[in-house]
Parts: sequence; structure tokens; C-alpha cells
Amino acid sequence: MPIFTNDQPFTNMKKYTSIGALLIDFRSFRNMSQAELASEFDVDIRTIIRWEKNETLLKPDKEEEMVDITFIPYQVIRNLNAPVSIPTYYDFNVRRYSLSNISKELPDPHWILDMHAETNRMRTIKYESDLDEIIRYTKTQPHVTKPISKELILKATELLPELNQIISDTSGYYSGHIVFLPISKRLYNKIRKRTLTENDITINDLINYRKQKDPVFYAYNISADCNETLFYLAASIFSFLKELKRNFIYTSYTSRNDSYHINSLMGVYIVWEDKELQKEIKSLAPPRLYESNYAVFNKFLEE
Repeated sequence: MPIFTNDQPFTNMKKYTSIGALLIDFRSFRNMSQAELASEFDVDIRTIIRWEKNETLLKPDKEEEMVDITFIPYQVIRNLNAPVSIPTYYDFNVRRYSLSNISKELPDPHWILDMHAETNRMRTIKYESDLDEIIRYTKTQPHVTKPISKELILKATELLPELNQIISDTSGYYSGHIVFLPISKRLYNKIRKRTLTENDITINDLINYRKQKDPVFYAYNISADCNETLFYLAASIFSFLKELKRNFIYTSYTSRNDSYHINSLMGVYIVWEDKELQKEIKSLAPPRLYESNYAVFNKFLEE
């Protein structure tokens, strides 16, 4: 999760009031023609035209297909694909939605500390479908050249189940996840010095953090489709780190432009950033390596 800077907006959400407008912007975002989208849905192009003009709504089975085809959160589709739609804000770049302009931004992270992190919608990463969703999300991140392997995620989950979680929405659809890789400080220093990248991390590099003096919790990625989901995931992370009561390093490499504010208040700082790569991949924020540690985290807890 990034740190807040004045040159970056918290979110870049657009207000949608119809399923047609959402589909039009999806095609623009993916650079798809109406014919190509019709092929994805296995429908006539005239059906796509009617959807985009809001002349007809998608049938329930097509709603499910739209989730699979577009990777747009189900709740966004459900809100807009209705006779009386529920206006919804959505950002394709970060796959996040909000039901109101007020709730688009993130509140004080101290709220999260008081949250009860448990929910029956969140569990440890386990199934092949979990891995498929995580890899699909990872591929949407502009700084990622190649997602880490499913085997690496499963091994990380075995070693660090508390920080490798997936969460669904109230309808059972994928809503977000956290993937953390437990690595040694020695390996992390190579990433810090930019002599190694996260793509170079192998199963053999993962460690049992309980046996390490200064374990490093490398946040490979954190995905949340709305603030509620983010709160549950963040509360889970905070709860784990709070109970650890020992030295650790928290770090993340990301190009996401949201969640800056919450991290700055936690004291997370930038180790390095790559503005040249930002231009190359046309990212809203420069790929950055962030870092925090036990002392900084505890200072945040005591405030």
C-alpha cells in the first residue's frame, strides 16, 4: 500500500449511473470494439449496442459472465444493472468502487485498529480458484512484468497463513486478497539495493519468520474492491503485527496510486522510486519500494 504524497489523488473514481456507461468505459479501458466484446459474451453485436444504450439490461446469467469477462466487482454490476440503478463510483485502474462521493477516500487508519478483523467472508488462501483470482488481479498492475508462481503463493501461505488471505463479497464473489512473502533481511537488502527483483524470489527463499531475528514481511500485493474490504484486510494485517511484539520489517513494491494517506499516517516511507519506469508503463504513480518496521509501527499504535 503506498504512502500519501501531494501529487497523487487518493482515488480516480468516476460516477456511473447505468450499466451502459460502464460497458462503454470498460471497452475504452481495454481498447475493445463492440464486436470483440460481443464475441466474449457470445452474443450478437446488436445486444452489446442495446446494453450500451441502456435499451435492455443484462440477464442474471450475463451478470455472472460480465464478472468473469471484465473482472469488475460483482457489486458494481449488480448496482447498475437494475431497473432503478444505484449510482456507483468506480476506478478501473485500481478495481475499487464506492457508493458515495464521501466514502471514496480513506478515513483515519486508527479506525482500523479498533475493528474486529474476523469475518466469515475472509479465509486463508487455499483453492485453485483463489490463486486464479490473485494472478488475474496481479496482471492488472502495470509494474508487474510477470506474476509470481502459484506454488510460491501456496508456500508463503503455508509459512504465513495469517497474512495470506482472500475475501469474498456478500454474494460470494472475489472481493480482494493479501499476499505476503516471508523473506530474510539478507534477501530483502538485495531488493532494496535493486540487485534483485521480486520476480527472482523462489520457494527456497521463503523463511520461517519465527526463527528469524529480523524477519521481513514482503507485501507482494494487497487488493480490495471497496473500503469495507480494505478495512477487513488491513485490520487482519494490523492485528498480526500488533501481536508479534518483536523486530520486523514491513515492505511493499507497488505502483498503485490509492491508499497513500493511510500509509503516511502509519509512518511508511519511500526507499526508492522509479519515475523512468512510470513513464514507460504509463502508471498513475511511480513504482515505489516502501518500508516500515517494528519501532515505527509501535509509534503509530501509541499515538
